[in-house]
Parts: sequence; structure tokens; C-alpha cells
Amino acid sequence: MITISLCMIVKNEEATLARCLESAGGAVDEIIVADTGSEDKTKEIAGKFTDKIYDFLWEDDFSAARNFSFSKAGMDYILWLDADDVLSEESKRKLLELKNSLSKEVDVVMMPYVTGVNPDGSPSFFYYRERILKNHGGFRWEGRVHEVIAPRGKIVYEEIPVYHRRENKPDSDRNLRIYEKMLLQKAEFEPREQFYYARELFYHEKYEEAQEAFRKFLDKKEGWVENKIDASRLIALCQERTGRKKEAFNSLLSSFLYDVPRAEICCELGRLFMEEHLYKQAIFWYEQALLVERKEKEGAFVEEDCYGFLPCIQLCVCYDRIGEHWKAYAYNEKAITYKPWDTACQYNRQYFSEKWNFGKNKNSDC
Repeated sequence: MITISLCMIVKNEEATLARCLESAGGAVDEIIVADTGSEDKTKEIAGKFTDKIYDFLWEDDFSAARNFSFSKAGMDYILWLDADDVLSEESKRKLLELKNSLSKEVDVVMMPYVTGVNPDGSPSFFYYRERILKNHGGFRWEGRVHEVIAPRGKIVYEEIPVYHRRENKPDSDRNLRIYEKMLLQKAEFEPREQFYYARELFYHEKYEEAQEAFRKFLDKKEGWVENKIDASRLIALCQERTGRKKEAFNSLLSSFLYDVPRAEICCELGRLFMEEHLYKQAIFWYEQALLVERKEKEGAFVEEDCYGFLPCIQLCVCYDRIGEHWKAYAYNEKAITYKPWDTACQYNRQYFSEKWNFGKNKNSDC
């Protein structure tokens, strides 16, 4: 059986820390907490779970803080969590099983990071993160913001989701401040840093600056393909929001230069055509979205809806608008298989029943 150190960096996390530590309790062999300047009861709460609490002077560098916490770990492997992360009972059970079965030849365990959930608890948005790493394997965090460890060695994927459940309102300007400070210091951004800097500009609705920053990222040959695809999508959104919708089409299509289409891109193209009332073109792209292979184990951000529900519900609307009501009905029924609770689907079902007398025979060709 392997042993695991849970390593965390925290600051003013009294609202969520106990929940996190309780969810992981019993599944880890020691808990390391690096506090970066809490002014609330965070350290007091941490003390109920561990005596390994360390002060770390915050210096606008998440990697420095995480590397410090890793340096205190004494077990075979290191699990990292944020204070607003949670292991479900099922995830905890699977983690305990993994401790018994994991080969010590494994260097990195990739696990789903679920940052959005549906009403039934199923993931609506997730991506894989390097969640468990071999201690003393030379793994170090990189990047002052949106820090990462590049997986290497023997890597395995385990379906043990970690759920991100934020309670406190985040400091929405913090990351951009750090990047702007780096620019003032004449720091040269690595490709990943350039992408996330551009994304922060986008979130702050600085669309012209964001486009320029994304294009600078795309010019870097070393950039990760999934980030290049997403950069194309975000450039398109910048253009759309600044009144240049035709350019947005081209930016989305440019993502195909990097790899085969992603469902997220297909859905965006479908939406743009649909908004122009070009329903046949929209239908083409939404149907393509249903054929796309997922790439979640390549680390991409996965919009779960784009691989099922969203194309189906939009195809329902598009086919209804062009008069193919039976196909519209069939796609609505398929959408319901993804989200039985969705009120739009139920409204559509009633519409098809009352106007077209559909519903008695629910077999479809979708």
C-alpha cells in the first residue's frame, strides 16, 4: 500500500477548509497546510486536523507556495487540493482502493477536476489534472498564476473526481494584477502564461487587448494544441462582442488548423449560423458536434453539454424552424435522455404533443 501526503496552500478559508479536510480524512496519511497570511480562523480550523501547519510569506506566486508545501511532505505520494475542493464519498472510497492497488512505478495520477455540475450531480464541466504525484520525483510547480506540473514518467488516469465547490466570492482581479506586475517586471511569458494572461483580459472584457494577447500566444510554436483551439474560440467571442461577427466565423474555422474539430467549436459555429437564421448550416455543425470524439484525457476543458444535450436541443429548434417537425421532436426526446429535468425539453414535448400530436410513439431515428 502506498502512503499519501495531502498538501494545501490556504488563506482566509474558514468557510470551506473543514469541509475539504473532512472529505479527505481517512484517505490520506498526513496533512500539510501552508498558510499564506490568513486573518480569520483558517489556522485554527486546520489545527483540528493536523499539527503540520506552516506559515509562508505570500509573494504573488502560487507555484512558490505549492512547492513549499510539497517540500514538507513525507509520504510516498502527494495529493494536492484547494480549500474549496471536495472528495465525494465515492471518490474517497476509490482513493482508498487506489492506495491498495497503485504500483510504485507510477509517477503521476491524473484525475477529473469537476468545476460545474448539473442538478443531478453529474459533471457539466471538467478537465483532468495532475492530482497525485510521486514524492521526491523532482516534480515542481511552474507559473505564478494557473500553476501546473508537467506530467511525465509513468502516467495513469483514474476516475476519481475532485469537485470544486466555491463558497467565497473570489478576488476576480487578483490573477490579472499578478500578470500585469510580471509585465512591469519585464517578464517573458511562457506560452501557457501568455494564453492565461489573454484569458484574464477576456474575462475582464478587455476584448481588443485580449485578441492581441491571444494572437501573440498563437504565434508561439510551443503552445499546447488544446489552448490554441480554445484561443481561436475566445478570439471569435471577442470579435462577436465587438461587432465583428463575420470575423468570428473565420476564427472558429481557424481552430481546424490545429486538430480535428472539437464539439465546443462545432456548437459555437452552429450558434452563430442559428442566430443568422441559417438553419441548415446550423444543423450541419450541430450534427457534427454529436459525432466528435472527446479529448478529455488530453487535458482539454470539456463542456459536457456540447457532446450531447446542447446539439440535440438546438437541432430540435432548427428542424422545427425548417418544418421538419418529426426530426425536431426526435431530437428533443434525445435531449431529454441527457437532462430529464430540463424545463425547455418538457415545454418542447408539450408543444409537439399539442400541435403535432407527437408523443404516442417515441421511437425515433436520431
